[in-house]
Amino acid sequence: MDDLYAKPGVVSIEDAAKIRPRAEFRVFGHEIIKTVQEGMWGAGAILGMARKMPMELYLISVHTDAANVKVREGLLDIKIKIGETPEGYDIFQPRGRFRFPVGKTDLTTALLHLNVKVDFSRETCTLPDMTEMARSHPDLVPVMVEKMRYGFTVDGIICEYAQVRFNGALLESACCESEDYVGMHKAIKALGIAAMPNTNYLKAAKRVVGMV
Repeated sequence: MDDLYAKPGVVSIEDAAKIRPRAEFRVFGHEIIKTVQEGMWGAGAILGMARKMPMELYLISVHTDAANVKVREGLLDIKIKIGETPEGYDIFQPRGRFRFPVGKTDLTTALLHLNVKVDFSRETCTLPDMTEMARSHPDLVPVMVEKMRYGFTVDGIICEYAQVRFNGALLESACCESEDYVGMHKAIKALGIAAMPNTNYLKAAKRVVGMV
């Protein structure tokens, strides 16, 4: 199983474009962990890692549900939804991870994905600069996200359940992701979450902060 919880490293735009994207099906709500735990043993789950993730800062834009732009472990991390599978699973493509202070060109790339305009004259952007920019921009909302994640696999499909706090509001989440859509469908059904709406982090965060 891939170590999804390993400390991330810098990835250029060019190298990010070479990464083969996975499809993802994710749900949010309450009592989800209990449902998944009841289903995972019958599904032959193989336990992986559990990790409390460092606090992350998501930049949520009123103009898009496709741009996952966040600060994770000191890096500006960008992923863009590029489509959906026939089953309705989200497909996100990495667009790069950049170390702070972020250069003006890479910052401009992130803002273009968020569909917002910002007059930023300096050549580099620090993390405090970015946080203040998000707080003061009328079309952006900074959302602080805390995660306690529990990883496992079902027939090779990467899965997890998690406790997630959006600006302190607690929700439960579960996820399956893979390039194997048939295998994903079987795992999702076995875990008892197939009837729940597919909701990515962006949509969940917007609901919590009242943007939808």
